[in-house]
Amino acid sequence: MSKTTPATLALRKLGCAFRLHTYVYDSSAESIGLQAAEALGVEPGRVLKTLMAEVDGKPVCAVVPSDCEVSMKRLAAAFDGKAANMMRPADAERLTGYHVGGISPFGQKKRVPVAIEQAALRHLTVFVNGGQRGLQIESTPMTPPSPRVRLHTR
Repeated sequence: MSKTTPATLALRKLGCAFRLHTYVYDSSAESIGLQAAEALGVEPGRVLKTLMAEVDGKPVCAVVPSDCEVSMKRLAAAFDGKAANMMRPADAERLTGYHVGGISPFGQKKRVPVAIEQAALRHLTVFVNGGQRGLQIESTPMTPPSPRVRLHTR
């Protein structure tokens, strides 16, 4: 497995400190984020999943703890929109340059607005996908210049 991806390159270019973790990716897992948390032996709330969606037809990225479900209503509101829906997997792959199960919020082919669940910011370190299946980036929570709001329902 290559440990150099567009995500790791983007973080290195920004001078961000991070650690890489690999695990055996299970494509049949019901929840990729929960499977990653279990494989890495960390709390599910520290493993953040990257979801690609559309708000009023425009692409957005939502970063939420793996043990949460995103409220489409809250996601739309985070971007001052009326309606949100999950992006089709093929469209997400084309837009980000990553395969589903390996989509990172960093180093995507096309820049899109990002919203991060505020609960994710309370941890000392969090894990996000590193740009390929079975690769996680551990770092301190980064606060993007975009919405940090409650996006989830439990």
